[in-house]
Amino acid sequence: MKKAKNKVNNQTVRQILKLESVEKYYGSRSALTKAVDRISFTVDSSEFVAIMGASGSGKTTLLNCIATIDRVTAGKIYVDGEDITRLKGEKLNRFRREELGFVFQDFNLLDTLTARENIALALAIQKVHPLEITDRVEKVSSELGISKVLDKFPYQMSGGQKQRVASARAIITDPKLVLADEPTGALDSRSARMLLEQLEELNQRFDSTILMVTHDAFAASYAKRVIFLKDGKIFNEIRRGDHSRKEFFDQIIDVVTALGGDTNVL
Repeated sequence: MKKAKNKVNNQTVRQILKLESVEKYYGSRSALTKAVDRISFTVDSSEFVAIMGASGSGKTTLLNCIATIDRVTAGKIYVDGEDITRLKGEKLNRFRREELGFVFQDFNLLDTLTARENIALALAIQKVHPLEITDRVEKVSSELGISKVLDKFPYQMSGGQKQRVASARAIITDPKLVLADEPTGALDSRSARMLLEQLEELNQRFDSTILMVTHDAFAASYAKRVIFLKDGKIFNEIRRGDHSRKEFFDQIIDVVTALGGDTNVL
């Protein structure tokens, strides 16, 4: 379990994700749809990257390929140097269990398990020793401020507590990459802000490398970099740098306008 980082971060930056000319087609030759059209980019460790685009831009298909839910038609995807497009069987299952974390908009906690059990489940599946599971769950829960709810069931927790439990579950295995697909899509504004602040905390305090797909400019403004897709291709890319989140939001809106405006701006 990775610890919350100190103010001075001496971690060596390495390339976590690399896409090389990734293509994903659907249909037959007579009616071929290019959902993803020769996309290439990289994501370094501790980055928080948003992929933004209107419905049908290819962003979710691209995320599904990275998550190995979908197979690429052509191209390569590397996670920490390993070509995941070639993984099969148990190697593929192990990659999903150990190298990826997922953040869902509806938490996806199991109602019949306590917070402690929900967080520990991924480690149990990996056959981690029970004493180590207990230690790691206690550490991440303390760091995320949810120690007092560990023995509660999801229905006994507030929305914010459930989100923190879900976040703890996402990083407990120390994944190389945390994926979030439209995490605020079905949330009200208060819950959406809470979730985005949680993602920001995972990135800033725990060095989690996050890739988030969204069509919402407000959500994208929490990232450090935004990649814009249009018709399955990269349209533009901007970095936050030293700008405030409000200033970055304004930059995102400028690109959205150039893109055609077919995204959420509130």
